[in-house]
Amino acid sequence: MWGSRAFLAGWLLLLLVQLLCLEAVPISIDKTKVKEPEKKPEEPPASVDTGLHYDRYLREVIDFLEKDQHFREKLHNTDMEDIKQGKLAKELDFVSHHVRTKLDELKRQEVNRLRTLIKAKQDLEGGNVDHQALLKQFEYLNHMNPHTFEVEDLDRLIRSATKDLENYDKERHEEFKRYEMMKEHDRREHLKTLDDEERKKEEEHFEEMKKKHADHPKVNHPGSQNQLKEVWEEADGLDPEDFDPKTFFNLHDTNGDGFFDEQELEALFTKELEKIYDPTNEEDDMVEMEEERLRMREHVMNEVDSNKDRLVSLDEFLVATKKKEFLEPDSWETLEQNQAYTDDEMREFEEHLAQQEQDLNQKAFDLQKQRDELERQQEQLNAQKMELQQVRNGTLLMEKGLLLQLHEAQQQGHDSAPQGHHPVPEGHDPALQEHHPLPEGHDPAPQGHDSAPQAPQDIPQEHHGQENQNQAQQGLPQTHDNIPPGHQEVVQSQNQLP
Repeated sequence: MWGSRAFLAGWLLLLLVQLLCLEAVPISIDKTKVKEPEKKPEEPPASVDTGLHYDRYLREVIDFLEKDQHFREKLHNTDMEDIKQGKLAKELDFVSHHVRTKLDELKRQEVNRLRTLIKAKQDLEGGNVDHQALLKQFEYLNHMNPHTFEVEDLDRLIRSATKDLENYDKERHEEFKRYEMMKEHDRREHLKTLDDEERKKEEEHFEEMKKKHADHPKVNHPGSQNQLKEVWEEADGLDPEDFDPKTFFNLHDTNGDGFFDEQELEALFTKELEKIYDPTNEEDDMVEMEEERLRMREHVMNEVDSNKDRLVSLDEFLVATKKKEFLEPDSWETLEQNQAYTDDEMREFEEHLAQQEQDLNQKAFDLQKQRDELERQQEQLNAQKMELQQVRNGTLLMEKGLLLQLHEAQQQGHDSAPQGHHPVPEGHDPALQEHHPLPEGHDPAPQGHDSAPQAPQDIPQEHHGQENQNQAQQGLPQTHDNIPPGHQEVVQSQNQLP
């Protein structure tokens, strides 16, 4: 549907109706001189990417709007200025429900696409991202209403596309200028690496290539009678004496919409560009060829496109063919005659490159310094780690030695203890063990006797103690009611000793 960026830039909706509604003017050609082309099945024109990041959304909106009959009629009767001022956008309220529903769906898809991009940006930056703040950067839709396509959305889309596409050529020129300056900068830097003799040969070769490139047939002024007659003769195979502007227009209005768009205009300059550039020649730069094509197209648009809609209508074309500039044009200066940059711009560009290089070197130096510092700190950490490990190992050895010494001391103390000395069972009276040691080989009472048996209930325990004390003083045997079973015989035998 779209012929080129200009077809959308010119604007989009107006051009669409003109493309669909207008029929090509019949061409009156002498059929004895021109062979009638064979009829081929019509194929839909290929869509051309506008270069805008919302190109798909833009084209899909236009595709559906042109399906509404009411909108098509209003569009046909609206001029470019009214479209730019938003008057056409108000007609959105009268389109069919089916179209509005589809536009709502397209907007929701576009908002979701933007949110996906924002989410990806958030993941890359690793932080929280203000979705609303980022959505404000996308001026071609109303992000506050993400669900329905309203009049404001169409107005925003028209204004944004018009502004963005108008800046497209300017950005291309700046990009080409940087390309040319970088190419010259690289050449100068290369010369610095050569000795005097090699540098002289390189300079001579460079000048020879420049002269060879400039040695080409005369280039006609783009859009002039001479230039169009040459196309008429060489491309169309017609007699230049029979040149007719109206017939020429209809022959080269390839999509038959009654307009020359940018792509159709640029196709007219192919013969002129072939005079200057040959892809097989070392001295010819194809990037420069495309810049030359852009310059020619812009020049014709400035001279012929009277309403500045970035299209050339048949009426505008016929008016231009009657001007003096068409009949007696000035000579055309090609790129080699009209350098893309000035000496001051080149100097500023190289200073900027030098500053960038200096900044990069400084960053590289700082990064290397940080790396060295990190390596030094890592070495310190490794040394401290080794030292701590050694201290830990020494501490473990020391603890192990102390434990070994303690174990040996305990073993020696056990070996030096007197024979027959046994620990007093739990619950036994130490005084009893001291006065009445157990005979050798006599084991203490089995475990489980934690305490001595209680005295009979009818005799107080204090009485037994007093009685035993009196008996001991009188040299009489003591009673052993309060001695645990198994020990009474030992006590008796001790009492019987002389």
